[in-house]
Amino acid sequence: MTPTAIQIREAQPQDAAAIATIYNEGIRGRSATFETIERSPSDILAWFDATLHPLLVATHDGKVVGWIHASTYRTRDCYAGIAEFSVYVAGQVQGQGVGNALMAAFIPACERAGFWKILSRIFIENTASRQLCQKHGFREVGVYEKHGKLDGVWRDVVIVERLIEGNLD
Repeated sequence: MTPTAIQIREAQPQDAAAIATIYNEGIRGRSATFETIERSPSDILAWFDATLHPLLVATHDGKVVGWIHASTYRTRDCYAGIAEFSVYVAGQVQGQGVGNALMAAFIPACERAGFWKILSRIFIENTASRQLCQKHGFREVGVYEKHGKLDGVWRDVVIVERLIEGNLD
C-alpha cells in the first residue's frame, strides 16, 4: 500500500462496525490498551456524541483500515483544551503508513477544534506507537510505573504529549 492510496476522512456513524473490529483486534492483542472487553458498533456510536473531539478514519480501497480518536482528558474546565487520544491500525496493514497518515491529519483537526495539547499513555514496549508519536512532535514526559494490571501482570506506560502552538495564546 502506498501512502497516496490511504485516504483520511472524518468518521461517520456507518464506520462504527469497522472501528469496533479494529479496536477489538487491538484489545485481543494486549499490546495497546488495558481494555479487555470488546466493543460493539453501538458502543462506538456513542463516540459520535462528542462532536468537539476529532474522530478520523483511514481508508484503503474504500475499506476502513485505521482510526484515531480524541476524547476528554479531564472534566474540570481548566483542562478543556487538552485531549487524550487513541490510534489503532488493522493488523494486516500495520507498518504501511496508515498510522502516520492518521496522525498527520489528526493534529490539524485537534488544532481546529481548539485543543492546545494532546496526550496519551503508551505501553513501554509498544515501540511502533512511541516512534509514531516521536515522528509527529510528541515528547515523552515520564513513565507511570505499574499503571495497571492486564491479565494479572503489572504494566508500565510512557506518557506522551504534544503542544499545539497555534492554540497557546
